[in-house]
Amino acid sequence: MIRIISTYLLLLFCITGFSQEIPEDIPVDIPPLELSEDTLQIEEEVFEADSLVQDTARSAVLEASITYNATDSIIISLDGQKVFLYKEGVVNYETIELRADYIELDLETNEVYAEGVADTAGVVQGEPVFKDGEDEFECKTLRYSFESQKGIIQDVKTEQGEGFVHSERTKKIDEESFILKKGKYTTCDADHPHFYLHMSRAKVISNKKIITGPAWLVLEDFPIYVPILPFGFFPNSPSYSSGIIIPTYGEEQNRGFFLRDGGYYWAASQFFDLTLKGDIYSKGSWGAHVLSKYKKRYKFSGSLNFDYNVNKIGDKGLPNYSRNPSFSIRWTHSQDSKANPFQTFSANVNLSTSGHDRENSYVNSRQSVNQYLTSTKSSSITYSKKWENSPFNMSAGFRHSQNSRDTTISLSFPELTISMSKIYPFRKKNRAGSPKWYEKIGFSYTGNVKNSITAKEYELFDKSLVKDWKNGWKHNIPISLPTFNLLKYVNFSPSVSYSERWYLNYQNITFDPDNEYKHITGASHYRVDTLYAFKRNYDYAFSISSSTNIYGMFQMKNPNWRLKAIRHKMTPSVSFSYRPDFADPRFNFYQTYIDDNGIEQDFNRFKNGIFGSAGRGKSASMSFSLANNIEAKVAAKNDTASTEEEFEKIKLLDNLSFAGSYNFVQDSLNLSTISIRGRTSVRGVNVSFGGTLDPYLTDETGLRRIHKYAWKHKKGFAKLGRLTNANLSFGLSFKSKQEKNQDEEEPEPDLVPIVYPDGYIEYAEFNMPWDFRLDYSFSYSKRNPFDKAIISQSVNFNGRMSLTDNWNLSLTSNFDVEAGKFSFTTFNIQRKLHCWNMSFNFVPFGPRKSYSFTINASSSMLKDLKVDKKRSWLDN
Repeated sequence: MIRIISTYLLLLFCITGFSQEIPEDIPVDIPPLELSEDTLQIEEEVFEADSLVQDTARSAVLEASITYNATDSIIISLDGQKVFLYKEGVVNYETIELRADYIELDLETNEVYAEGVADTAGVVQGEPVFKDGEDEFECKTLRYSFESQKGIIQDVKTEQGEGFVHSERTKKIDEESFILKKGKYTTCDADHPHFYLHMSRAKVISNKKIITGPAWLVLEDFPIYVPILPFGFFPNSPSYSSGIIIPTYGEEQNRGFFLRDGGYYWAASQFFDLTLKGDIYSKGSWGAHVLSKYKKRYKFSGSLNFDYNVNKIGDKGLPNYSRNPSFSIRWTHSQDSKANPFQTFSANVNLSTSGHDRENSYVNSRQSVNQYLTSTKSSSITYSKKWENSPFNMSAGFRHSQNSRDTTISLSFPELTISMSKIYPFRKKNRAGSPKWYEKIGFSYTGNVKNSITAKEYELFDKSLVKDWKNGWKHNIPISLPTFNLLKYVNFSPSVSYSERWYLNYQNITFDPDNEYKHITGASHYRVDTLYAFKRNYDYAFSISSSTNIYGMFQMKNPNWRLKAIRHKMTPSVSFSYRPDFADPRFNFYQTYIDDNGIEQDFNRFKNGIFGSAGRGKSASMSFSLANNIEAKVAAKNDTASTEEEFEKIKLLDNLSFAGSYNFVQDSLNLSTISIRGRTSVRGVNVSFGGTLDPYLTDETGLRRIHKYAWKHKKGFAKLGRLTNANLSFGLSFKSKQEKNQDEEEPEPDLVPIVYPDGYIEYAEFNMPWDFRLDYSFSYSKRNPFDKAIISQSVNFNGRMSLTDNWNLSLTSNFDVEAGKFSFTTFNIQRKLHCWNMSFNFVPFGPRKSYSFTINASSSMLKDLKVDKKRSWLDN
């Protein structure tokens, strides 16, 4: 009860915070309406019983014609001054439209009266509906003057913004203003609202504001007189407007009592707005938040969000005291596709300190869960330009990534890419016939400029721009040569590639027998110096690749089997590439030194280059791969399939591939590891697997591979090689019957018998939508054959169930099979209460252990009208 009273006090503060003086012209007893005595000049009078009749009346006083009609009958008085409309009567005057089953129109006083008519069962039908422009309301009776625009209304119901206004007696005093007596203001759309603010008297200015006198809250017809609102003000504008944002309140064990998310909203213009909010805690923590959204139609749109928080835990001077400042910047910007087809600008920035999301996610919402489970962030800002009728295009940008677990952050600015699509320099513009072989030679270009750094958050701003940032320019020029076929089935594609890297620094080693250094592990007398000067590093290679498809079909001999055939498709591919040894002294990319063991080693002078370096050692390697696909052809269930279209193709194996390479010029360990990848689907279950086989044995320590093949020295499956890593994953999805598609027949509903005490049985339709998903992942790693294998297994599952149209349950969890325990788990219950919502969120264990229970009004305008009970995970 204390919680409900405190919530109501906040509502009192929300309303009276905007209060202003009530106009003196709001009476307690509304006087009778004074109507005009001017008369109308009748141009045309038509009467026809039991038919649709329309009359037009025009007056020198009124600025427009009054038109009226009815579907049952229209009766005109003998003096021609009154018109009576029966059954679906309609009266129109300028923007005003009145509909009712009984309307009395006085043409002499320009006054109209309307009400509903009781049917044979005594139920009133066709009650008045009054519409003036976009404003519309329903009522029991209405008396209105077209000239003075005043009226008396009984039992009115009108929609004002997100809320509804009911009143027993209403006076319309001008075109936009109403005075109410015994009114109700609510966001519940029921004819008899479940809750409302009872207003003894009030003034409503359409689409602007509602001003009320003494008022109190009523819940399910139970009035709550304490506390009572002496007066109040409700903003009621259909367009967005500036105003104060009322904070939420609560309590945490570590940070104390709080007021959160209070501030001011500024509706600056139709192009942008600004929201300023703040948090304050009784134990010293605080936060500030800035949010701005902007949009220019057919040009661009975006939003900018900046948060800064200072969390103080414990008491100052004690060992458990901590002060943790943190910030977050989120910016999104997108350009309309119609703005400029040749240049674009976009941004997606998500940058924060490592602990910001973890320390400042307040409730157990889906957004909070995602923030807690996400340990990496990335950002990008990109500008791109294309030159019309040209192969050139350019893009420039900024990139960022960070890991909140180890506080590592990477920045890259600027990033510049200049590229040229493939051109054929020897091809004639006005060519006739097939192109010559040399006309098929083409090349393209890609240039990348990059300047980046990777460091810890706390040391980022202490780094030197010259010494610690890595930068360079990389040029790639791939050259494509004419392709050709061998025996019409094997395709050959030769190519040449050239890459060059430009750096502004490189390294140099010097032998110093008198001093010891730690620059190179195992070579203590060598000093490494960084030289700041322009230096080129390049490489080139030649390659030729070939591929083909091989098909095999196995036909079933028994004609009674539904399985008719199995088709096997193999796609072998082989490529050969050659690259010289760029450690040769003539390139000057590597230096040699003698380590402490007397062994000659190579030192890469560009090992810290942002784009790497040319490779060491000559390479003349052949890469090979084999992809497999297996399908089954199955006859239809009626076993009458005779055409190809009536057979069903079922994929037994989507893909099973093997890949490796062999280096012909390497002195040992020529064969690479063999990678295996596979993917299939079994009755809707997607299965993926893979692994790596090492064909070589190791020495006695298991740390070094030796040039001995496993198939020569092992037996059984060990002949295939040593399994160094493997993985397996699959997912299962279950769900209730889906709603029918347009082309599907209506599914028969599940019926549940209901037995009454008198023995009568009635069948009711049973509908409980649900879905459940389970994902399993397994990984195996064993680099050293003498060490214990590292195995990890986890099961992720989540589900949702709708017990009724209003009850929803959901569950998300993860189980670590190796550790034998659950990790992050959430359980949620939601209940729709028509104009209210109830939610319960529960994290039963772990560092995020918490719960929250909330009952709140559905309307966003009354978001602070709620009962809230929670325990924050910050109190663990």
